[in-house]
Amino acid sequence: MPKKSSKIGGALSAVVGVLAVAAFVLYQLGVIDLAPEGAAEPQGGDAAASELSVEQARSQLEELRIEEEDDPPGYDRALFPHWDTGVQENCTTRQAVLIRDGDAVETDEDCRPVSGSWYSAYDGETFTDPQDLDIDHMVALKEGWRSGAHAWTTEERGRFANDMDSTQLWAVSASTNRSKGDADPAEWMPPLESSHCDYAVSWIEVKHVWDLTVDPDEESALRDILSGC
Repeated sequence: MPKKSSKIGGALSAVVGVLAVAAFVLYQLGVIDLAPEGAAEPQGGDAAASELSVEQARSQLEELRIEEEDDPPGYDRALFPHWDTGVQENCTTRQAVLIRDGDAVETDEDCRPVSGSWYSAYDGETFTDPQDLDIDHMVALKEGWRSGAHAWTTEERGRFANDMDSTQLWAVSASTNRSKGDADPAEWMPPLESSHCDYAVSWIEVKHVWDLTVDPDEESALRDILSGC
């Protein structure tokens, strides 16, 4: 009898071992979460972009072409048709971004937000009046022009100005958007320091998606920001 119990115990230990290895493999693959329910999230996960996003941004930064800015005459915002209509049903791009980025947003029959709240990641302020918000082009239209968009067609520039597929459009406080103007990260960063990693990751993504160049000072500033993420 003792010998039989010993065999059963050994078999159970082997099964437990196999299950533990399988669970670890699934955890490594991100299929399951081994953290106990209710456990605190790791600190720093919101230190802007996730580690994966930061690593991706570093790789994308290496792929960007570093060139001095080319600012040919002729820039006009009208060359970047923006705030398309019919983006989502009868909404303009601006309205669609406000709906996407806001909390508990309600709209009227013309898709104009009439209530809700919006957190501005650039300065950490929360607003309840949509008129206090601008839709910021992460890479400003004039910056895009200087980085290669001057050679695009008007249709291409319109897609860039209304791009909701990348991280190009942000609902932020009007004051910070206007403070930024058309500056790049070597010249301006959001006043809220904790947003800097997200900002740099997003800037790089937009430039990478749209195959825009970075100038030497801009590239150096982005590299310095990512080194602290």
